[in-house]
Amino acid sequence: AGSPARYLVFFQYFGTKYSGVMETSNDQSLIGVQNYLEKAVQNLKPVAPVKFHISSRTDTGVHALCNSAHLDIQRAPGKPAFEEKQLVYGLNRHLKPEPICILNAYRVSSSFHARFSALSRTYIYRLLMGCSQHSEIPVFERDLCWAPRGGYLNVPAMQEAAQFLVGTHDFSTFRSLNSETPFQSPVRTIFQVDIQPSSGFLSHHYEHRGLEFWELKFRSRSFLYRQVRRMVGALVAVGQGKLTPHCIKELLELKDSRAFPPNAMAPPSGLFLKSVEY
Repeated sequence: AGSPARYLVFFQYFGTKYSGVMETSNDQSLIGVQNYLEKAVQNLKPVAPVKFHISSRTDTGVHALCNSAHLDIQRAPGKPAFEEKQLVYGLNRHLKPEPICILNAYRVSSSFHARFSALSRTYIYRLLMGCSQHSEIPVFERDLCWAPRGGYLNVPAMQEAAQFLVGTHDFSTFRSLNSETPFQSPVRTIFQVDIQPSSGFLSHHYEHRGLEFWELKFRSRSFLYRQVRRMVGALVAVGQGKLTPHCIKELLELKDSRAFPPNAMAPPSGLFLKSVEY
């Protein structure tokens, strides 16, 4: 038999109904995106079960405009390796009822690794300002943004605060603890933090309501567990006047996850993995 062919695939998903991207065991009520990807590829009749090695682990309720993974497919003797377009088409056909879509596939060398070969990852976080209560969020946006209480935020203060996050720092205060914490360095380099006005889904149909969409963009080689949601939460607290911009610098210097303000972490609904760069 020939050796298996390795592919890099890019895929997107609406994360609300999943337990996150990583596979879960069968007894959980929410299932991971990876479970559906691996079920779809089994329908293409590989000789051995196929594992998706996912580049970026997203949490329950987080979305991806574009995540990536690599996989090895061994076909029956005499069958040629799948062409890239064929693989995209075949996987999408079997993912049909799910809000998961394969965007592209590329044949790569057997030494390529979706997670460890990545140069950077970009996340965006969508905020909705101008809502005094949950019922004012347009129904089409409910799982796709966060509308912090108290209406409008002080964006210039948030932009000033964001600059303290750029560069190389120990982000211990901005990570949630999990089983990997003891083995992972808390030092990360943030290349970019931007806060820009954005458009909502169909927002020109309800302009009169005074709702404003904003996007926070973060780029780094890699992020710690829940780091982006904690950074967003702290920036929103600055926008609400609960923290000063300089507090962000002080939180960084404390290097202690317990120093993070209680209940300030942003919810998963507004977070999107935008891209993984190679």
